[in-house]
Parts: sequence; structure tokens; C-alpha cells
Amino acid sequence: MSASMAEDIVIGGISIPPGKRKRVGIQIAKLYDYTEMTIPVEVVRGKMDGPVLFVSAAIHGDEINGTEAIKRLLARRTVLSAIRGTLIAVPIINIFGFHQNTRYLPDRRDLNRCFPGSMLGSLGGQIAHIFMTEIVEKCTHGIDLHTGSIHRTNLPQIRASTDDPETKRLALAFGVPVVLNSNLRDGSLRQAAADKNICMLLFEGGEALRYEEKVIRSAIRGIISIMNAIGMVDQEKINFRKRKKEVFIARSSHWIRAPHSGSLRVTKGLGARVKKEETLGVISDTFGQGKIKVRARVTGIVIGINNLPLVNSGDALFHIATFEDSKAVVERVEYFDEMLE
Repeated sequence: MSASMAEDIVIGGISIPPGKRKRVGIQIAKLYDYTEMTIPVEVVRGKMDGPVLFVSAAIHGDEINGTEAIKRLLARRTVLSAIRGTLIAVPIINIFGFHQNTRYLPDRRDLNRCFPGSMLGSLGGQIAHIFMTEIVEKCTHGIDLHTGSIHRTNLPQIRASTDDPETKRLALAFGVPVVLNSNLRDGSLRQAAADKNICMLLFEGGEALRYEEKVIRSAIRGIISIMNAIGMVDQEKINFRKRKKEVFIARSSHWIRAPHSGSLRVTKGLGARVKKEETLGVISDTFGQGKIKVRARVTGIVIGINNLPLVNSGDALFHIATFEDSKAVVERVEYFDEMLE
């Protein structure tokens, strides 16, 4: 649990007193040529007591929208100067994958399946253990920023365990149109944080290895909204204008998979409403023959798309979320897009 403001917070062996801002490199490993690998961290402490929030990105090394969002957040002097409590910003967790433009660690492990980790475990287990002890366990709240995997793009969304009232409150406060009630996965950072009674959200938006302006802006606005919701900042003092928003919690979601191999032409875009049996795309052969329609199983909203047009049978193509009122969700998504322009 977080320290009181009367105490220094110690990260990576560096003490950060109240009212100070410092950058820290947490040593995690050495490469085989003895190059030191460190997780970059910036700590911003207010002079007054308050919550301790970590905001992290690139737990998958190729998911860089969140890294850019944190960079821009750290440039918001008006916001940071008004903080009560502590912001711990970690723009890159998987430093190995980030340097190689890849999702995984050098041993092909997914770092987000290695938590809470162990100093006697794999490289991923060791990094997870260090991140938990140096960062997570010192916080009251957390936000982890993600994108879709390679060749997949996601509509900005929050994934959270909405069965918990406080987590649900913050998920809605983030302000993106869609919230998925997502079960905790063994080995994930969210699961490890929940085991420590730390309220945490997971933001998804955009595609791996790409900067997408609307996604980055939505992440920044969402983070500041959460800072306001937990009492870390006062929106009036930082001139942050909350906009009227309606957020919808998905009842369920599923992937539509390719019924056949071939070349995919997408006919329904991200954020579109689709009706049961409506065509989402068409798969054909090299000569444009043998056309096979990819159809929706139920009425819902497209929240994720495979951007690679060359597909094999069984490939995940369209991620569909279902809602009680899908028309209202589409209107909210369209308004949200306009708001970010």
C-alpha cells in the first residue's frame, strides 16, 4: 500500500520526497554483452496527500500508442503542478520488446502472463516481480495502456472487472464509449493488481507499431478524467473541461473468424453497427472468384478488426461487442470521434 505524504517514496533505490519530480531507471537485467537494461520511470509527487496512481504502457513491446500518451501527459504542466498524491509514469515496461519492435520478450514469453513473478523465475517472471514490488505495491490505483496486436486495430475501450463497484465507477469515468466487462486472466498485471486490492483499468486502442492521434488523445483525456475521479486533481483548477458523455458496458464480445482462406475485402469499419447475418467482409481467391461472405452472428458493434487482408481459414477477423442498445453506442462513437478532431 502507498506511503503517506510525510514519507519519501523509494523507487529503484532513489528517494522521491513530497513536492518533487524525478526520473528513475529501474535495473532489470543485462544483455549478453553486459548492456544494462532499465525500465524508465518518472515520479511526480504533489505537496498534499492523495492517491498514488501508476500509468504504464508497452507491457507488450510493440504497443506504442500508450508510450506516446504518457509522454504527452508528462508535458501537461498545468495538470502535474496541481497533483495531490503521486503519479508514477512508466512509458515502457517491456524494454526488450520495445527495442526490437516486438510484442514479446527475448524468450518469446508474453510479459502480461508472467505476473506476479519471481526473482527465481524466467526473465519475464523477474521483470514482473520487480515491477510489482517497485511500482504496483506502492500504488492505490493503476491504468495500463494497450493497443491491438500486430495487424489488428481496436476501437478505444476500457477493459475492467465491472463486478467491483469502484472499478466500474472508474471505468465509466474514463470516458471512452465502450467498456468491456473483462474477466481477470491468470498471470496478467490486472490479476496481480487485484490480488493486492489495487483498483486498475486496462485501456485498449489502435494498432501495434503505430501512432494514432485520436487514440492517443482519448488515452490522455481518460487518464486525466481518472485523476479527477480519484481526487488527484481538481478539474476546475487545471482548466479541464469534462464533456457530456454516455458510456456503454458491453454484455459480451466475440471474434468472427475466417470461414475460408483468401483475400479479405472489409465492408464494415471500426465502430460500425452490424445486424445479425449482415456482411462484414468478402473473401475471394487470387482471381476474385469463389467469393465467400463473412457474416455477423448477432447484432452488435465492431470494436476490433484484423487489418491484414490475406487470411487463412480460422483467422480472427472482426471483434464484435453486443449491447442492449447498439444504435445508441454508434451515436456515442461518432460523437466521440468528432470530439477528438
